[in-house]
Amino acid sequence: MVSLSDNPEIMSEKPGPEVVGSSSSSSSSSPTAATMQQSTRTEMRPVKYHYADSFWCTYLISVFAASIAETVTYPLDLTKTRLQIQGEAAAVSGAIKKLKYRGMLATATGIIREEGPLKLWQGVTPALYRHIVYSGVRIVTYDKLRKKLRNGNNDFALWQSALAGVGAGGLAQWLASPADLVKVHIQMEGKRRLMGMEPRVHGAAHAFREIVSRGGITGLWKGSVPNVQRAALVNLGDLTTYDTVKRFVMKKTGLPDCHLVHIISSICAGLVAATMGTPADVVKTRVMNQPTDLNGKGLLYKGSLDCLQQTIGKEGFFALYKGFLPVWIRMAPWSLTFWLSFEQIRTSLGAGGY
Repeated sequence: MVSLSDNPEIMSEKPGPEVVGSSSSSSSSSPTAATMQQSTRTEMRPVKYHYADSFWCTYLISVFAASIAETVTYPLDLTKTRLQIQGEAAAVSGAIKKLKYRGMLATATGIIREEGPLKLWQGVTPALYRHIVYSGVRIVTYDKLRKKLRNGNNDFALWQSALAGVGAGGLAQWLASPADLVKVHIQMEGKRRLMGMEPRVHGAAHAFREIVSRGGITGLWKGSVPNVQRAALVNLGDLTTYDTVKRFVMKKTGLPDCHLVHIISSICAGLVAATMGTPADVVKTRVMNQPTDLNGKGLLYKGSLDCLQQTIGKEGFFALYKGFLPVWIRMAPWSLTFWLSFEQIRTSLGAGGY
């Protein structure tokens, strides 16, 4: 009789089930441990992604990108404002025929020659203050509205994008209107001094105090209606066009979310935004720049509608597109600089495409 202990083959077979059993047990626990580790890794990854995609991170990135774009293109904004104001004083005095209208290049070179090159950045400080509110609010609001309207779907209809763009732009501009009003007042001071007129303000803080002293806190929102209308139209052109063109180009060409797609989308966004926003921008600038009485009431226009009617009646319909070229030339590089900076910073921090 063969002993089990004397037969190594039988000995190796005997504990087989137990070995298999322990192997099965360890293999059953092994996937569990692996799953737990994988789950832990999966749970850890969105921390970085969520941080870069969070509300405040998106807000700060948009403000920083907008500040870069504003500083680079601000001279064009100043030139545009000067062009839009031309004809206003002459129309009031009845001397519109005697006024020598100057184009964008002549206006810019005139500012450099008559006031100095640094005057091209006059008013840039309140403009940057404005973007702390305006750009941050419009980007995060559009993102929130887009996610809400999508409701988990990948498709985002054009009307939904337009609704989100109008809502985000209108809200952001209403909140930023005081800074925009201060900016317009400072931009016109160089022109007033050359015309021999007494300066109204000497800086951003002084302009703020003067506006409040004349019209109270509500005076900071003078011209806010055309301001909000303009911003709604501009963002309908900018945010909606950028988002729609970007998705369209990536879908039709198969291109990844890259710089080329950003450039194409931002150029289209700048053109549409300038076309839709220039008339409202002219009205906004004139309403905000008009002199006021001691109660803060405008002396030239009763409101944005009255300004629109007077501008068309005295200077013709195309006066609403006065300054269109510098608006477009500014919006194209502004939009390009902003979106490239915005997308690049987000990508560097680990966020997905906007």
